[in-house]
Amino acid sequence: MNKRMIRFFLAFSLFIAGTVYAQEPYKNPELSFEVRVEDLLKRLTLEEKIALMLDVSQPIERLGMKTYNWWNEALHGVARTGIATVYPQPIGMAATFDNQAVFDVFTAVSDEARAKNSYYMQRGEYGRYQGLTMWTPTINIYRDPRWGRGIETYGEDPYLTSLMGVAAVKGLQGPSGEKYDKLHACAKHFAVHSGPEWNRHSFDAKDIKVRDLWETYLPAFEALVKDAQVKEVMCAYNRFEGEPCCGSNQLLHQILREKWGYEGIVVADCGAIRDFYGKGAHETHPDAASASAYAVLAGTDLDCGSSYKALVESVQKGYIKEEDIDVSVRRLLLARFQLGELDDQDAVSWTKIPYDVVASEAHDELAVDIARKSMTLLQNKNNVLPLKRGDLTVAVVGPNANDSIMQWGNYNGTPARTITILEGIRAALGSTDKLIYEKGSSLVENTLMESAFGQCRSADGPGFSARYWNNTERSGEADVKTQITTPFNFNTMGATVFAAGVELTDFSASYNTVFVPQHSGEVVFDFYVNGIVNLLVDGKEVKGVKANHGSRKMSHGMKVEAGKSYDLQIDFFYNRGDAQLMFDFGYKEEINVAKTVEKVKDADVVIFVGGISPSLEGEEMGVNLPGFKGGDRTDIELPAVQRNLIKALKDAGKKVILVNCSGSPIGFEPEVDNCEAILQAWYPGQSGGKAVADVLFGDYNPAGRLPVTFYKNVQQLPDFENYDMEGRTYRYMNEKPLFPFGYGLSYTTFAYGKPRLDKAKVRTGETVLVTVPVTNTGGIDGEEVVQVYLNKAKDKSGPHKTLKAFQRLHIPAGQTVDVVLELSAKQFEWWNEATQEMDVSAGKFNVFVGSSSQDSDLKKLSLELW
Repeated sequence: MNKRMIRFFLAFSLFIAGTVYAQEPYKNPELSFEVRVEDLLKRLTLEEKIALMLDVSQPIERLGMKTYNWWNEALHGVARTGIATVYPQPIGMAATFDNQAVFDVFTAVSDEARAKNSYYMQRGEYGRYQGLTMWTPTINIYRDPRWGRGIETYGEDPYLTSLMGVAAVKGLQGPSGEKYDKLHACAKHFAVHSGPEWNRHSFDAKDIKVRDLWETYLPAFEALVKDAQVKEVMCAYNRFEGEPCCGSNQLLHQILREKWGYEGIVVADCGAIRDFYGKGAHETHPDAASASAYAVLAGTDLDCGSSYKALVESVQKGYIKEEDIDVSVRRLLLARFQLGELDDQDAVSWTKIPYDVVASEAHDELAVDIARKSMTLLQNKNNVLPLKRGDLTVAVVGPNANDSIMQWGNYNGTPARTITILEGIRAALGSTDKLIYEKGSSLVENTLMESAFGQCRSADGPGFSARYWNNTERSGEADVKTQITTPFNFNTMGATVFAAGVELTDFSASYNTVFVPQHSGEVVFDFYVNGIVNLLVDGKEVKGVKANHGSRKMSHGMKVEAGKSYDLQIDFFYNRGDAQLMFDFGYKEEINVAKTVEKVKDADVVIFVGGISPSLEGEEMGVNLPGFKGGDRTDIELPAVQRNLIKALKDAGKKVILVNCSGSPIGFEPEVDNCEAILQAWYPGQSGGKAVADVLFGDYNPAGRLPVTFYKNVQQLPDFENYDMEGRTYRYMNEKPLFPFGYGLSYTTFAYGKPRLDKAKVRTGETVLVTVPVTNTGGIDGEEVVQVYLNKAKDKSGPHKTLKAFQRLHIPAGQTVDVVLELSAKQFEWWNEATQEMDVSAGKFNVFVGSSSQDSDLKKLSLELW
């Protein structure tokens, strides 16, 4: 081809490209997103529009649109898509009382999410957990400590939850002013939703006081919509005042869209539309067509599920018009343009984030830092902590001491490495110190298993090799292959897949390994299953179970000889409902308290690492053990098997330091007497073991504060299903709790001087400054969390006090700092009984300044708005 021909073809190509842009404005990156959306919308058929309203949005090849999966998780790190940095569970992050630290964490999370998305897109992969729309944060109010999903929240206080939620959203979505958004966050679950888990698909949160709705349940959502410009809101499973939340005109239209001016996407929690018509669920509608139309007209744009496929029928039957569907599709298309998902990836600056940020050293340091900040010291008799190194014999006991999976929490990724609490303590000891480790107790049950999982190795490495088929016959080549290095904990409840790329239903799996026991005896294989499971040893089926109505246990005992090889295979087949497969095996024996006490007799101190686990508390779980039901708790005490062992250690004259790992408050009444110290460690993430050890040995001075009230027992709690705030949380509780909201100890002491206001009488709408001198009266540097609470003087039905400002700050030993906190007009919003809404109105306020919410820790000022 000569040069003249080359020039001709180049010119012709440019002409064609210009013509295409002229004809197809939606492809022109120079145009506004809104113009491009309108052009693309008019090119779609009704069927194509509806296909875009499902969480797995189908490709439209004729228009150059790839598939897009809206469902991704990043609760405390990029979740469920391989290696990622795992930070502390959100309830632990809330304990930092440091919203800047939370922002830093989620900025790092968004870096990893973008890097992972670019990696997948380069390989043509667009599956679940690989996209840019993160369904987090969870900002429901943790109104009752029995709720299993409270571990995903930022606690019981509306103001603290608002600030933490805003920080998370801003960290995820990136700075404003960029052409493309970094990610899109999602405020969930809108709006009056906090358990119980077991009946959430049929539960009606009704007869809610209007004041409670606006003063407690809605403020965090309003803050995320107005202050953080969150791009998605997820509606909840339950009903609100008789209507399913995803079809609530009051919530979605009157409040969210009209009053707050929200213009983003509303996504249904997974399967929530099906609950409209599903048998045994809400049953407010007869079928998918009527339910789907109702939800879209109420304002729910995206269905995580398959119910919206019936929208074609809905239009045909006149339940909804195509132009009503256009409203939702317009929002969905705009979001995809804003993320740059429909444009050349080279033009999107966020795609330049390198993959090596994932699980990087810098992010690990961040995980250590926020885990340290979350550590909350609740008791320290006679200053037993910090421990002094040097000829110290430490016994580490308890079910959570060496459990890495517990530390990961739920909705988590897989860290490159986890430092367990046992490992952290071992690394922190001096050269002349000694360590004794004795597990001693399970979480709940009276037997103890020494897991043999670590004695297994497949052809592909330690643990079990896993193959998954997206059919129930294991036919053809496996669709997904992976390696499992820890005991199985798979559950599709809450729409969680067994592995990335595996369907929620109609799938099968085989898990293979070679087990070489280290000693002879009987091993017990323990399964908890919803589905069909077969256990094969050396190719022969030895046990099987089929669960038809909920999960079932299966156990099998087998004699083994040390050093002999045993080929193990576990076959799993989906049957019905939510699939579940929990599995571990090993040597079991009855718990022997006396034996444990004897083994630690030479210890100077016993560090008991106990509590509960995300395998017991969480989203709609199939675990029903004493004290637990469906993911929720039925009591709040430390499980009896742990209480008994702690008491025995105390009776044996041992100093017991309790390190408690839980996402929920524990009723520590006996432990207050039986333990010298109590450290609340939450679910501290991949570096939690180092953070705990740093606190125990004084390498870090703790300053975490409780974001939830620690009650004495369930007798202090109202009925779980009652959503009235009366008697709940520090804001309305009349009794004295075990440990109050905002409480936490330090290794140093702080003295508060006389606080002052810059003005005692101000016009409504003006800002007030509160100044209080705080002195570190101890011998070491430390951090203090200064807290400001308000109440309205003549308001008899409102909260006793409610948090309105706080600041975490470092104060060197012996120094005094004048701490200045700002109370803006927004902070003085209060319930107006006359207008039945929140506003800033004239009146006298009490201002409380101090170190926790309890009265003895606060100093009182008076202020008048006029």
